[in-house]
Amino acid sequence: MTVKLWKQAMVSVILAGGAFVAWQVAYPGAQQILARNGLDSLALFAPADGATPAAGAAKQAGGQGGARGAQGALVVVAPVAEGVVNDKLTAIGSGQAVRSVSVRPLVSGQIVDIPVRPGGKVERGDVLIRLDAAEEELAVERARLNLTDAQAKAERLQSLVASRAVSNVEADQAQNAFDSAKVALREAELALSRRTVSAPISGSLGILAVDIGDYVTNQTEIASIDDRSEILVEFFVPERFTAGMQMGKTISATAISRPGETFEGSISAVDNRVDEASRMLRVRAQIPNPEDVLRAGMSFEVTVAFKGESWPAIDPLAIQWDSTGAYVWRVVDGKAERIDVAIIQRNSEAVLVKAGLEAGDLVVTEGVQSVRPGAAVTILGGDEPAARAGGEPTAQTTLPQKPAQGSGA
Repeated sequence: MTVKLWKQAMVSVILAGGAFVAWQVAYPGAQQILARNGLDSLALFAPADGATPAAGAAKQAGGQGGARGAQGALVVVAPVAEGVVNDKLTAIGSGQAVRSVSVRPLVSGQIVDIPVRPGGKVERGDVLIRLDAAEEELAVERARLNLTDAQAKAERLQSLVASRAVSNVEADQAQNAFDSAKVALREAELALSRRTVSAPISGSLGILAVDIGDYVTNQTEIASIDDRSEILVEFFVPERFTAGMQMGKTISATAISRPGETFEGSISAVDNRVDEASRMLRVRAQIPNPEDVLRAGMSFEVTVAFKGESWPAIDPLAIQWDSTGAYVWRVVDGKAERIDVAIIQRNSEAVLVKAGLEAGDLVVTEGVQSVRPGAAVTILGGDEPAARAGGEPTAQTTLPQKPAQGSGA
């Protein structure tokens, strides 16, 4: 048993020694790290001129710069950019016609004519269906005859009043009968007009639910008419965006059925309260539809833009962690400075943080394991890579391609 333990210990020591040697061979800055920690006696190889990136950087800098490169930790830096968070809101909404009506007849009857084409355009007042109106037409003729007789009688008695051939009472009765006949004619004409169903608004006629010969009542829905000159899109936004929902605010929308096309509109209505259960606010936007390519019932992805909040945006590789939280190394005058950060949002290209950083500051992205507070550092590719006028960035220095964007959706 003792022999086995002794063999295991020997194997462990040999493996650890091999790993230590491999680290010194593979990592160019191993000798510098051992020297900074007072372990230079353990260094197996003395750094040769030009054999490490530090020596190469020293040769390029020359003189005083070379001495600094030999002592400072080799790092790669990236400048701080500016990112925006909560600059837009995306929500899903459903489209509605700006005006929509369901057409029903006011009276019962059998359909004898449908002069319109289902799915076509109609103008206000266009006839949609006609019901059998034979009885109503006879009633109108009868009312006209009664009106003619009543009018003639009233005029005759009125002329006889002057010669006192009839009394005023009889003349008044004849006049009342004439007035009643006029009302009866209007009633008959109204009943006849209700045998014709007309379009109450202009718009697109839906598919008719009836056909010639069908018997309909005042509960029968004949068809629907949509005014699609504009489309209303209703959507819901989280409570925290309530202050930004203002009448007339511009929105953009994309229809799921028409990918690649964007439609501009504006907020036309905002509900007067937030739903207590969902903590969402209902908003309605109005989108012009001059080419009639949008339909009621379509699904829309609505985007509302905001000013947003600006934060420093840094390379994700610059973020380091310890027991106190997240931090980065900022390089100022060739020395490293620790800056504590609070992460606001992680994006694919950058991390937005709350920290004492400004756009253009240099933060360490590679070589962070060799950096110490206040210690000198050597930047691979030059001391100020972001300040080179007209020069190309080096392969080791990352420069921002565009500001990071955030979304509040």
